[in-house]
Amino acid sequence: MRLRRSWLLFLLLALTQVLAAASAGDAEEDASDAENPIEEEDEEEEDEEEDDLEVKEENGVLVLNDVNFDNFVADKDTVLLEFYAPWCGHCKQFAPEYEKIASTLKDNDPPIPVAKIDATSASMLASRFDVSGYPTIKILKKGQAVDYEGSRTQEEIVAKVREISQPNWTPPPEATISLTKDNFDEVVNDADIILVEFYAPWCGHCKKLAPEYEKAAKELSKRSPPIPLAKVDATAETDLAKRFDVSGYPTLKIFRKGRPFDYNGPREKYGIVDYMIEQSGPPSKEILTLKQVQEFLKDGDDVIIIGVFQGDSDPAYQQYQDAANNLREDYKFHHTFSTEIAKFLKVSLGTLVVIQPEKFRSKYEPKSNVMDIQGSTEASAIKDYVMKHALPLVGHRKSSNDAKRYTKRPLVVVYYSVDFSFDYRAATQFWRNKVLEVAKDFPEYTFAIADEEDYATEVKDLGLSESGEDVNAAILDESGKKFAMEPEEFDSDTLREFVMAFKKGKLKPVIKSQPVPKNNKGPVKVVVGKTFDDIVMDPKKDVLIEFYAPWCGHCKQLEPVYTNLGKKYKGQKNLVIAKMDATANDITSDRYKVEGFPTIYFAPSGDKKNPIKFEGGDRDLEHLSKFIDEHATKWSRTKEEL
Repeated sequence: MRLRRSWLLFLLLALTQVLAAASAGDAEEDASDAENPIEEEDEEEEDEEEDDLEVKEENGVLVLNDVNFDNFVADKDTVLLEFYAPWCGHCKQFAPEYEKIASTLKDNDPPIPVAKIDATSASMLASRFDVSGYPTIKILKKGQAVDYEGSRTQEEIVAKVREISQPNWTPPPEATISLTKDNFDEVVNDADIILVEFYAPWCGHCKKLAPEYEKAAKELSKRSPPIPLAKVDATAETDLAKRFDVSGYPTLKIFRKGRPFDYNGPREKYGIVDYMIEQSGPPSKEILTLKQVQEFLKDGDDVIIIGVFQGDSDPAYQQYQDAANNLREDYKFHHTFSTEIAKFLKVSLGTLVVIQPEKFRSKYEPKSNVMDIQGSTEASAIKDYVMKHALPLVGHRKSSNDAKRYTKRPLVVVYYSVDFSFDYRAATQFWRNKVLEVAKDFPEYTFAIADEEDYATEVKDLGLSESGEDVNAAILDESGKKFAMEPEEFDSDTLREFVMAFKKGKLKPVIKSQPVPKNNKGPVKVVVGKTFDDIVMDPKKDVLIEFYAPWCGHCKQLEPVYTNLGKKYKGQKNLVIAKMDATANDITSDRYKVEGFPTIYFAPSGDKKNPIKFEGGDRDLEHLSKFIDEHATKWSRTKEEL
């Protein structure tokens, strides 16, 4: 009995020791885990990174994204890339063909990887490779992207990829000519027409333009005769930049035998190509028959400009061509060598005739305006004469001619249902004649009629859309202010009274404006139409003003930066950081041109009519601060002490 008890005690003691040892082991493991939690987390992160870098395959096509792209292509000689959008019909249609291409190139010796990138989710890659349409195909050769511009067929794409994959393949030379002071005059003076881009290497807009410009250069080089495109690094060739008044980047100019003309065309491949083809043609069309002139006069809708010359070797004709080149986008120019037409127009050879079509003539204006042109006549004088006489006493303001013809202010506009078709011409002319009665007595003002539906937004902004009148009127002045005529039955007398009241300064402007903020003490002051003059045009303060649009992505991106800028300069009593929704408020000064968003101006104290536009630099805190520091006219002591 005693032996059995001893044996049981021994077993209990042994079991206790085993349990104690196991407990100690668990404690040690727990302590170890507590001491090294980062090791487990690191392992998890490494696993996640490996998952992110993994390149999946769909139907033989590799799937790349912002995370795995660089890691995958790093050691690849050649990779075919397709940037697509999931909703794109062309991409869906191309998908089976692309899968065949992937299969073919996989069997190549050596195999060439074929990948696709969803550009709607891989936004960094889409931006990096300037993807603007879908599908976009690029061939990556040793990390450098080569644009594919052929047809989207297996045969052509495979052939191009194999060509580029060859060890001795080198990119073709640029079609764009690089110009310096050493070759500029020789190249430009010899060209009948050439487009030259003045750029800065750091300029974002220039970088965006570069691939489109090169594509256009390639396309135009294939024409017969070719139209050359060239470029000048304006930061290196400062003398050339100064010579041609280059003040922003990129600046594009057309040269004809060395004579510069402004480029006002698009900035993408096909737009550049079409514009330059049009520009390469003659600026003036020859009129061969008298019937053409008669039709222009009877049915024309615009001013008729005709140069009458002895022949195309006439020096006066050459000067006329130069003037026409300067204005070819604004007006249609014609010329003739016909003595019959000269007789009909009652002019001699060597003459410029500016004449209005029948519907815009009046008893208060000459039937035509005539200028004698000789070989010594300056092209600028011809240009000035055309611009002076191009508008009739009361013309038809339309969206197609507004930006080019009706820029002079003050502009008196009469809105009603303007229709020159046969059935409505009499009614249209009835009201136009009322306007003519007033316009003849105010030659210093420009008068025009405008269709109320074409200008519905402008009429609404003037507060006239609910006037109840068939005819309404307004005056737009030099400073950007607008004045609306009080709704009443329209007549020559009421219009005359309105114009006289404007002339005497008795009218109050109509200003489109959001409500004035009740609390405006934040780091960025909010400006509305009604407070623009009080805040931005305050002669005692420097003002940095941002014009934005609520829907603009760049504006949203700028907002936190701009707020921090306001906080940085909040202690400056003589400096205001401000912003204005330019879609909901009138800018009451025409010195602050807004053609895109965001647009930023610095309005210095004492010189509000000459604001300085922020251009070229990045819209970050550093560059905006530098811009302010460079142009500030007044600093408070707080700044000096800092």
